[in-house]
Amino acid sequence: MGLGRGAQFRKLSHQTLSMFTEGGARGLNRNPNSNAGGSPRRTTGRTAALGARMENLILAQIPDTEYNLILPHLEFIETESYQSLHEPGEGLDYAYFPNQGMISIVMETSDGRTLEVGVIKKRGFAGQWLISGRGISPYRMICQPAVEGFQIKMETLQRLLSSAPDLRRRLNRYVHFQFLRLAQIAACNRFHEIHQRLARWLLMSQDRVDSGILPFTHDFLASMLGTGRASVSIAAGILQKAGLIQYRRGTVKVMNRISLEKYACECYGTIMQFEIASEREL
Repeated sequence: MGLGRGAQFRKLSHQTLSMFTEGGARGLNRNPNSNAGGSPRRTTGRTAALGARMENLILAQIPDTEYNLILPHLEFIETESYQSLHEPGEGLDYAYFPNQGMISIVMETSDGRTLEVGVIKKRGFAGQWLISGRGISPYRMICQPAVEGFQIKMETLQRLLSSAPDLRRRLNRYVHFQFLRLAQIAACNRFHEIHQRLARWLLMSQDRVDSGILPFTHDFLASMLGTGRASVSIAAGILQKAGLIQYRRGTVKVMNRISLEKYACECYGTIMQFEIASEREL
């Protein structure tokens, strides 16, 4: 199966990559049966390209007629951690439906500062701009942790949506949820202290990877929170002194989840309510 330009996952530049990880992004792995994390996976009973299980909740729940319509156009993908799917200002050639892992939507300012403004997991899809009819995205899309899932050419998906009303409805609902999340994160970044925001982000990250050990450096946390490394170090020190986390070089371990939730700002609970409502509507 051929890969279009949008599927040629690129390495981040050395300057950008240093903000996200000390390692490098490697090439695309197209083995649908690998399970690097070693954890058991739930299956929906549907399979797609190369026999890969379909665990993306949007594609798993659409009617059979619509699934069979889109199935021939799905391409299985598997990335490395911190791999870039899309760079700001470029045309978005593909929409992505994760099975596993997470796609971070990252805004970057002209002076190189970054801030995570959205996240895509297996409940959703990356490619919100197709809903508005625009193929240009102003954001970077980064896989962290690595993503396994499916891609479909944007022009193909747009064409199929006219014959797939249930899928179109689900995509529209998910885009609405993402806008709500974006507004809440914007308010959080404006009104709440850095240690509260760090607690919120760590909780959300733990939900994403389903692990109490998070492989994040201070530089990476700073890039996601839109602040300096020194501020993150101070915030992490506050949380560690309170016994909520344990930080070692490149790794954050959540020690007391319940207390960390109490320490975080109310934005975590609000965003989780958005996610629960979105999943019910999907």
